[in-house]
Amino acid sequence: MSQKSERRGIHVDQSELLCKKGCGYYGNAAWQGLCSKCWREEYQRARQKQIQEDWALAEKLQREEEAAYASIQGAQSQPSLTPFSKFEEKKTNEKTRKVTTVKKFFSPSSRTAPKKESHEGKAPSPSITRQSSIETDRVSRDFVDFLKNLQKPGREIHKQCRAFIENMANKKDLGADELSECVQDFYQNMSDRLMTHFKGSTERVERVMDQVEKYIMTRLYKNVFCPETTDDEKKDLATQHRIRALHWVTIQMLCVPVDEEIPEVSDNVVKAITDVIEMDSKRVPRDKLACITRCSKHIFNAIKITKNEPASADDFLPTLIYIVLKANPPRLQSNIQYITRFCNPSRLMTGEDGYYFTNLCCAVAFIEKLDAQSLNLSAEDFERYMSGQASPRKQEPEVWPQEDAGAGRSPGLTQVYQSLDLLTGLGARQDRVLEGARSLESDLISWQESVEREVQEILEKYPLEIRTPASAIDSDNVENDRLPPPLQPQVFAG
Repeated sequence: MSQKSERRGIHVDQSELLCKKGCGYYGNAAWQGLCSKCWREEYQRARQKQIQEDWALAEKLQREEEAAYASIQGAQSQPSLTPFSKFEEKKTNEKTRKVTTVKKFFSPSSRTAPKKESHEGKAPSPSITRQSSIETDRVSRDFVDFLKNLQKPGREIHKQCRAFIENMANKKDLGADELSECVQDFYQNMSDRLMTHFKGSTERVERVMDQVEKYIMTRLYKNVFCPETTDDEKKDLATQHRIRALHWVTIQMLCVPVDEEIPEVSDNVVKAITDVIEMDSKRVPRDKLACITRCSKHIFNAIKITKNEPASADDFLPTLIYIVLKANPPRLQSNIQYITRFCNPSRLMTGEDGYYFTNLCCAVAFIEKLDAQSLNLSAEDFERYMSGQASPRKQEPEVWPQEDAGAGRSPGLTQVYQSLDLLTGLGARQDRVLEGARSLESDLISWQESVEREVQEILEKYPLEIRTPASAIDSDNVENDRLPPPLQPQVFAG
């Protein structure tokens, strides 16, 4: 089978990773192939259109209600139907209030609470007043120490960040997209102000924005990660079950150019798996991206060591898929969505972080759509493997390789032989231990018998004689009763 046919289900053109709008930035499957900038523009345009349509519908309903009320008032006589008119007036007022509520719900200003409500809702939410964790306290201290170097701008940044966190704590009813929109708007406004203050110094702005993102997202993590308004948890379970069902996929099926028999390569594979699993323990989107970047670099190192040449993109993607299948990272979909919604957009659009994250999204999408053709299998074999009726690892050649044919042996067979050698060595050691135990038991019995013989010989040579105790001096005197009483000490007064 040719190499080209082996890669047909995994190969992804690098142009497919870019935004479909042609802006040159990296796209994302969660954004329908668009970059964060283009996606926000499309999202805001669609949302504004929806708001206008809902507003027009609310006005139409209000006009219909007013016309119905006017017709009822004209048809009825005022003097004779006073109680009924009052009832109709009350009913119409209730309908008017409902229409007004609908209009307020669809109004763009509904996302931002009015000033009166904001003053009434200044009571801190449980998420703000609860005792902060050790990590949150540490991040807060680091953020304050960092802002001290900026002096006056630092105080303003800290004030705006705290106000934004308190404002977000009061928006528990918003969906994930609305929460993301609020965070991204804050990033954009803060970045524009910093760009004006630092007079176009992009490096300094990015350094401050990294600290702002770390502080804000650490404080908001529990409220915005995998929110209840989304189906992220359901997607996590579906992805985990899918990866578990694909446990039989071998490294050869994916055409992964990695030789795990090389110790250094195996070490890089283990580190890559560890990094992608560690992503779930991080709170800041930038830290989660750093885990993906480290994982990807370990993959490139493993490929480079195996092939003795730099890795290509065609080698990287199937290896990343293999790492994800072996690791089965916890809450993978939730972490991807969290990074997509709340990461600084500049990191996802350009740079190595954006490139590696886009490849991870492609790997997850490939796993979800993995079929027989992608692995060059027949549909029957694919279904049998997925159902557990058969396993490709059991279909090995009947002729086993000889001991001196280690170079052409598959990794699975090599591991089997190593295990057999280990078991043989353990069996020999067990035999030696048992032999030593039996020898020790025989020596103890011989020692006990020799001690008993020596004691018996001593007893025979020196027999034990039991003597009667000696009697008192005057025990044989028969005239003891005639003796005078013993002398008693006497005390004389001086």
